[in-house]
Amino acid sequence: MHGLFDIIGDPERVIIGEIDGKYLTDGLGRLRGEAAALVFPLTTQEVSGVLRWANERRIPVTPRGAGTNLVGSTVPNGGIVLDLSRMNHILELDADTFTVTVEPGVLLQDLQAWVEERGFFYPPDPGEKESSIGGNISTNAGGMRAVKYGVTRDYVRGLEVVLADGEVLTLGGKCVKDASGLSLKNLVVGSEGTLAVITKCILRLLPKPEAAVSAVVCYQSLSDGIRDVLRILRENVDPTAVEFVERKVVELGERFSGLRFPRPDAGSYIILTFDGDSNTVRAHLEKARRLTLEGGALDFVVLDDPAAAAGVWKVRGALVKAVEAVSEQEPVDIVVPISRTAEFIRYVNELERSSGVRMISFGHAGDGNVHLCVVRGGRTQEEWEQIYKNHMPQIYDKAYELGGLASGEHGIGLSKRGYFLRNTAQGNLAAMNRIKDALDERHILNDHKSYIVKEAPHAETL
Repeated sequence: MHGLFDIIGDPERVIIGEIDGKYLTDGLGRLRGEAAALVFPLTTQEVSGVLRWANERRIPVTPRGAGTNLVGSTVPNGGIVLDLSRMNHILELDADTFTVTVEPGVLLQDLQAWVEERGFFYPPDPGEKESSIGGNISTNAGGMRAVKYGVTRDYVRGLEVVLADGEVLTLGGKCVKDASGLSLKNLVVGSEGTLAVITKCILRLLPKPEAAVSAVVCYQSLSDGIRDVLRILRENVDPTAVEFVERKVVELGERFSGLRFPRPDAGSYIILTFDGDSNTVRAHLEKARRLTLEGGALDFVVLDDPAAAAGVWKVRGALVKAVEAVSEQEPVDIVVPISRTAEFIRYVNELERSSGVRMISFGHAGDGNVHLCVVRGGRTQEEWEQIYKNHMPQIYDKAYELGGLASGEHGIGLSKRGYFLRNTAQGNLAAMNRIKDALDERHILNDHKSYIVKEAPHAETL
């Protein structure tokens, strides 16, 4: 115990014993773990010292950022919670290489605002803007702009990381290309804190787009909308965001936010955004209007008024909170091939009717990432556990049957671990676990999460 105080030096940044419950859970707050110590490092050297000390004693360490994850990735299993939220400085903007270097605790919304003030653009845009950059990298977060710009992995040029034994590595850098050996950087991206702790991030930037315009396309059915999404993508209209939402879901968001969507008579909607130079944006907007109206859309509503656009996106952004205001729910972020999105939603709707369990779906039509809220309603804990046992495996199994995966952007953590292990080839799992063994021989980092199928013995006390 005294060793942690020696490493950190500031007793206010080491808490032993009774730890605030918010540090023992995730963004949902339903799964709760336990820990003997909570540590707030400020430097790479402190992180290295803590990990070396813990590794020598086989003490578990759970890395944590803003704690907004939804799958239990930050729920500790004893030992030390290593909270990186105070490593939150923007260190350097390199305009010549279009990179920004930040510490892992910098919040996404703060980074985006900071670089845009300086004429740059950081495209990854997961829904939780108060998430940390380190957390985004650890889950390879996606978001609405992934259809045009890709996901977090595509904007990570370099990382400084600390391995479980305290060794500090520099992975990648400011170079655009890298064909030099194995990509250790990309092993860390999406690894959910199981391989190393991120202490510095070099991120790729783009020039800030000149203009951005959104539109709502209204349809009788979701299948009609998904069909037009495929046409839009094939015709090279280059949308920034392509979201789908059914009318029954929009109504929840409207009641929660007090705002209104256009065309309440529609059965479903596709929300489009285009960005770039003004002339190109307008050309793509008009081409999308022609394609969708020719394809049978009920209406194509251009949101030229910034307030109207903000209102539509506010309703879309409030959907999960709108569901949570009604009932506890289990968030799902399954991803399927784009062409199978409508088929998966039809399956979910059929399962909803046959089971009597409310299932609310929306998401990213441009990349097949379906967000699904499975609603508890007034069920007892026993009944809710039966829903998990009977229906959640069906949902995940259907996604894999359609060529999909358990998670598009939230990660696996604890909540999806069973579904992931059930549907992933044993050879793949074995390869992942050999990598874990190589980089974290004593299995101290997030050992009971995600892909890990064996757990090393830990010291239970400090």
